[in-house]
Amino acid sequence: MDVIETTTTRRGPVSPLRAEEKKRITPKRPRDYVAWAVAIAIVAGLVWTAVTNENYRWPVVFSYFTTQTILNGLLITLLLTVTSMALGTLLGLVLAVMRMSHQRPVSGLAQLYITFFRGTPVLVQLVFWFNIAALYPNLSIGIPFTGISTPVNVNAIMTPMTAAIVGLSLNQAAYMSEIIRGGFAAVSRGQHEAAESLGMSAFTKLRHVIIPQTMPAIIPATGNQMIGMLKETSLVSVLGVADLLQSAQAIYARTYQTIPLLIVASLWYLIMTLVLSVPQSMIERRFSRSTRTRLTPAITSAGPGQPVATTRESVL
Repeated sequence: MDVIETTTTRRGPVSPLRAEEKKRITPKRPRDYVAWAVAIAIVAGLVWTAVTNENYRWPVVFSYFTTQTILNGLLITLLLTVTSMALGTLLGLVLAVMRMSHQRPVSGLAQLYITFFRGTPVLVQLVFWFNIAALYPNLSIGIPFTGISTPVNVNAIMTPMTAAIVGLSLNQAAYMSEIIRGGFAAVSRGQHEAAESLGMSAFTKLRHVIIPQTMPAIIPATGNQMIGMLKETSLVSVLGVADLLQSAQAIYARTYQTIPLLIVASLWYLIMTLVLSVPQSMIERRFSRSTRTRLTPAITSAGPGQPVATTRESVL
């Protein structure tokens, strides 16, 4: 554990600035001003052409921006994102634990799953699950070696919405398992040995030792995956799910306002991405701190006006 000596007076702690806390001052050079000028010129040109080009049809964009059809598609997009991300993360955690198992059959099955779902396109998987009834039109759920079973009509339950959730969740689980496994690998072997020396079971060690320490490595990548999932939901439009893109397509198929409706969908995706980026950045800053410090008095008896020596200890 690193210990940094500092001095504290009766008025408050006085700690030296660390290297990463010091403000960096860099002198401005001519090329910096040139880069700013070029960037401003490019942005100004894009804004000018977007405002002056009548083919964008901004009045049409604003008129359809908050229509009920678009808002309903927006809600379905958010529902798909949250549901698929939650199910994919839970299944990814199971796959990560299986992947790191010392039992070769268990780790082999997890590796086979990850290889398959990462090696095939998401669109192909969505179409496959939507047509799974062609392979298994009827299934039976029951107790093995008994006559207790319940027939299931796969064609009836595999609706476009169900196929979208199943396809996105299973695909997301493959990527989340690798993210979680990378976080597990970041935990040092000494932490495992310390937990085992305390007599912790495998589940207790996973819950109280491994998972809390993997958060700094998992959270940023998970946030990026969630933003990617938000945009991948647009693929479910090929299944007929009335998401944001499908809602825009249904409108411009009737009104022939293709570009304005695509702009509406793009703006909503951009807004949702920006909204999700704010908590992601806050969580990343919170978990990116490798150490948290606290002041511990080293001398408890000091006369009035005399400095009190303290130590700054790392709690991680």
